[in-house]
Amino acid sequence: MTHQAYGPLIGVRRILGLLEHHGVRSTFFIPGYTADRYPGVVRDIAAAGHEIAHHGYHHVTPTTLTPAERVREIVRGSDTLERISGQRPVGYRAPMWDLSWDMPALLAAHGFVYESSLMDSDLPYPLLGTAKHSPSGTDLIEIPIQWALDDWEQYCYLPGVTELGPIQTPGHAVELWRSELHGTRRFGGCWVLTNHPFLSGRPGRAAALDALLAEVSSLSDVWLAPMIDIAAHTATLNLPARVVEAVEPPAA
Repeated sequence: MTHQAYGPLIGVRRILGLLEHHGVRSTFFIPGYTADRYPGVVRDIAAAGHEIAHHGYHHVTPTTLTPAERVREIVRGSDTLERISGQRPVGYRAPMWDLSWDMPALLAAHGFVYESSLMDSDLPYPLLGTAKHSPSGTDLIEIPIQWALDDWEQYCYLPGVTELGPIQTPGHAVELWRSELHGTRRFGGCWVLTNHPFLSGRPGRAAALDALLAEVSSLSDVWLAPMIDIAAHTATLNLPARVVEAVEPPAA
């Protein structure tokens, strides 16, 4: 538990400093329970101009919940983040990226603009079948991710919880992330780096992240933006909705 607490106690503020130094606006996916425990940290994130997005309330994977429980997690998480930060979240990422089949429709019905848990594309796209559930009548935008761009696989070691292998050096992690960055520049796509403050906020890792941020910020062909801006841009492209057919949400 103290391992996780390093994020809100130390890591978040360190990462906020790096982002401010490089003039980068980012997206923070925050569980509602974490926001309730550390409201001042969430307010600091919002005050610094970053997007507050939804990561469940209890950080429980949607696939382990009933449909009614999934709705409660959505509503409680949204209400909590709005109460504390002043922002009603419009972006969602499933805990452990473990999205249930009915979640796209549920998210659309609750006014979300985008979702970021799937791994089947290099580029964002509209999720098929979600517009009919949305109050705005627009499709939910999917912003895909991948395991290689998550610091969890590089840095996380929790005995009895996750023991993926040797903890990697920051140099190894950044080399992997940089290779995906330059591959994305070559072939086109959306490079979504995921950094947990309790992992990437540690001193040596934060220093490596600082150097990577400086490099990415210097590239004239790269647009750095919070995910809400990426979703808004994607919505203007009139792309065909595809890939995932949303399941009908349960009755209220």
